[in-house]
Amino acid sequence: MQNKQIKQVVIAGGGTAGWITAALLNKVLGKVVNITLVESEQIGTVGVGEASIPPILHLNAALGIRESEFIKATQATIKLGIEFENWRAQDHTYMHAFGDIGKDFPFCEFYHFWLRAKQQGTTADFWDFSLNYQAAKQHKFTHLQHIPNTQLTGLNYAYHFDATLYGEYLKSLAISRGVNRIEGKIANVEQCENTGFITALALEDGQTISGDLFIDCTGLRALLIEQTLNTGFEDWSHWLPCDSAIAVQTQSANDPVPYTRSIAHDAGWQWQIPLQHRVGNGLVFSSRHITDEQAKQQLLANLPGEPITEPRVIRFKTGRRRKQWHKNVVSVGLSSGFLEPLESTSIHLIQTAAIRLIKLFPHNGIDDSLVETFNQQSQTEIECIRDFIILHYKLTDRTDSAFWRQCKQMSIPDSLQKKIDLFKATGKIIRQDDELFAEIAWQQVMIGQGLEANDYSVLAGALTDDQLNDLFSSLKTLINGTVEQLPSHSEFLARMKNN
Repeated sequence: MQNKQIKQVVIAGGGTAGWITAALLNKVLGKVVNITLVESEQIGTVGVGEASIPPILHLNAALGIRESEFIKATQATIKLGIEFENWRAQDHTYMHAFGDIGKDFPFCEFYHFWLRAKQQGTTADFWDFSLNYQAAKQHKFTHLQHIPNTQLTGLNYAYHFDATLYGEYLKSLAISRGVNRIEGKIANVEQCENTGFITALALEDGQTISGDLFIDCTGLRALLIEQTLNTGFEDWSHWLPCDSAIAVQTQSANDPVPYTRSIAHDAGWQWQIPLQHRVGNGLVFSSRHITDEQAKQQLLANLPGEPITEPRVIRFKTGRRRKQWHKNVVSVGLSSGFLEPLESTSIHLIQTAAIRLIKLFPHNGIDDSLVETFNQQSQTEIECIRDFIILHYKLTDRTDSAFWRQCKQMSIPDSLQKKIDLFKATGKIIRQDDELFAEIAWQQVMIGQGLEANDYSVLAGALTDDQLNDLFSSLKTLINGTVEQLPSHSEFLARMKNN
């Protein structure tokens, strides 16, 4: 234990990770600790994490950010889910839609009733019962907590937004609330000879920034947690073989759709993220299966509009830091590890790391039990997300390229194999405590990728065939009628601009 009261918190690096962390810590702990953020305008940020998942609404609410203000400041659009094209097979499409599907019963999810009906010959698609999916495909959206005159949940959503603009917005917000920003490049990291704890950051201009607790938001460089403390890295590239991305922005050719597109290619996948003022595009790929030039040409040949930026290559390695918190350094964002943005979890992991730090914030010194708890929770969280992402690659019928054959044949973590085996045998999904993705998310990807359960819950037999048909019919009527009454996504955005 470091017997020193924590008063000075120093964040190394800005960008989305640095400013989310600074804004959250300042909001909750600003009266008891001083927060300083050091960043250099000479160092760019990755800045392609432009899609999010629904918990970002809680983050913005916690920071007191009005939705209309956020949408205007970041050129945001609505995201109702992620459509996966060509993942299971060429020309096959499904969606991981946010929100509920159908109507769950006590101790039994709707999926089991659908599976029973499917085994009896129904032609109803699982997504016929998803309000989010139907609204997304018809380009509709408004705030809707419940389907009218029912207790069924309404639309669950997140955002697409310009990550650079979001970082700038959070910077202004945090500085206005008391965060001290210092411009400068870090030239040297000073450490205590006895403990190895970091004591200060020495900048190129001669400034020295002392602190009690340091937060590493330096991105893939991991300047503090790895370059200085040599924490170690657990490599997951044998499960997630993509190691590169090419990003490019294009003009908007059409009104933005309220969902992300993830389009599988022969050695990776392409994202399309529609914003109000442009479209974010990129190709995530395996450099062992395709060259940079081939990837660039593949991306440029499949763009939805004219490029407005030069394509840029980003290198990465999937995996996690062996300790996200080591000595008096907490790593947040890309410095703590990397998972490709397939399910838009990058910003969420920043958010949860900052919240976890707030909950476990040291007072009269850094205690080993605090650090161990933080690291264990961080490991469990990212491993569960890792498994969910691997699932998309492992469950495929594609054998048309070396990349997909490798994915189909690879061994996978035991934790994921157990989930697949249980679902295949029983249709059940068992989640760990606080696991990010709910049963309905796992169900959609497993069904979408072609895994069908052999059996359904005995509780799904509680309804007669007539009752089951009536349930399906009434749900379809409710969902279709609700979507029909919704305004368009573009109308919603126009209303937000005028608020």
